[in-house]
Amino acid sequence: MAASLSGLLKPWTPSVFLVRWSRYNPYYLEPEYRKEAYETPKEKLSAKEKEEQELKAIRPIKAATNGVSSSVFDDPVINKFTNMLLKGGDKIIARRIITQTLETIKRRQVEKYHKTPEGKREEIECNPYAIFHQALDNCKPVVGLATIQKGGKNYQVPIPLTDNRRRFLAMKWMITECRDNRHRRTLMYEKLTQELMAASEKEGNVIKKKLEMHKMAESNRAFAHFRWW
Repeated sequence: MAASLSGLLKPWTPSVFLVRWSRYNPYYLEPEYRKEAYETPKEKLSAKEKEEQELKAIRPIKAATNGVSSSVFDDPVINKFTNMLLKGGDKIIARRIITQTLETIKRRQVEKYHKTPEGKREEIECNPYAIFHQALDNCKPVVGLATIQKGGKNYQVPIPLTDNRRRFLAMKWMITECRDNRHRRTLMYEKLTQELMAASEKEGNVIKKKLEMHKMAESNRAFAHFRWW
């Protein structure tokens, strides 16, 4: 009886919860970093957007994080590629490699532009961002392979890939190919430049990897009925 009473009379202690504290209270507004929001004239804004603009003139706004930018050179796909390229958490080196790669592509394309006759200069793309996106689009696989166990055996079943998975494989193959041991004497940005320019013209080892995956999926299409999702 005494033990039960001592348990009831035990002082109550509040449980500890993990709380993510912020220096901003709910009165602060979220920052707007999209370029389209500043380029749209006031006449074309909706009633809700006009109300938000009026509130921003009165209420304080939170500071934007380091990962967002309203610059015309900001590209979310290149930012993802930079995050996959970095090694050891040193993002400054990864950004420097990407910047040198884009500059080298621009320089080579401009030299090629001036050496080409005037009638064929329009066919040469000098924008390094367009070449980067074209190279990634050419490297994206359409189908992939998944290992499924059936009757005690493992089968390589062809499956369609999502957009995020296709982009991830294209970036991964590009970075792995540039980090290969056979390119030890070549700088990273030079290897990236060569592979991106080759992939933009549907050439290079990364394109070969994509075609090999497509061939394997074609050869294993007899197991496509094992896919259950």
